[in-house]
Amino acid sequence: MTLDVLIIGGGAAGMSCALVLGSAKDKEFAKNKEIAIITHQKTSHLQNALFNNVLGLTPGTLGAEILKNGKQQLNDLYPHVNQIENEKVTAIEKQLKGFLITTNKNTYHTKIVVITVGYTDLINIDGLENYIEPHPRAVPEKNRIWLKNTDHLIEENLYVAGTLAGWRSQFAIASGSGAHVATDILTLWNGGKHTKVHDKMH
Repeated sequence: MTLDVLIIGGGAAGMSCALVLGSAKDKEFAKNKEIAIITHQKTSHLQNALFNNVLGLTPGTLGAEILKNGKQQLNDLYPHVNQIENEKVTAIEKQLKGFLITTNKNTYHTKIVVITVGYTDLINIDGLENYIEPHPRAVPEKNRIWLKNTDHLIEENLYVAGTLAGWRSQFAIASGSGAHVATDILTLWNGGKHTKVHDKMH
């Protein structure tokens, strides 16, 4: 399978990125783009989260609900975004054109990769070793890491979003980081013209 974008990780940053990319489907520059997300969520910090301080979320909302409902929202609104379940990425390999992503079950070719897995030092994706450094916004004893990047870009067509991009572990920040990367990719597709996607009531 050859993709235009593959998002790795189905937490706040990954799902936000997928939703924004999916919502651009009617834009000329985003038509027929092959978008997929590997929705691995078992290690997401959202699994145990409880939200009272997030704008737009009903107080008492559980992170586990957001994970489940986010997948449903993506499926209902933007079914063209391929949700890949029950696969874990084991390796990322840069190729002449894009990247080869290996999971425990399949391989995928993609032009752009967005990595949005958690920021623990348990990350075990081959090919990322050169980018891993101690997290700049976490206490050292927690052994948190980030993938060294500039404004979410690790290197050409390789993005990182959420806590692994160096941001604090706050739901709104991680979500915004994923949306930020999505608009960067849309801008890229739009020939460098700054792009965002808004729905409006008519």
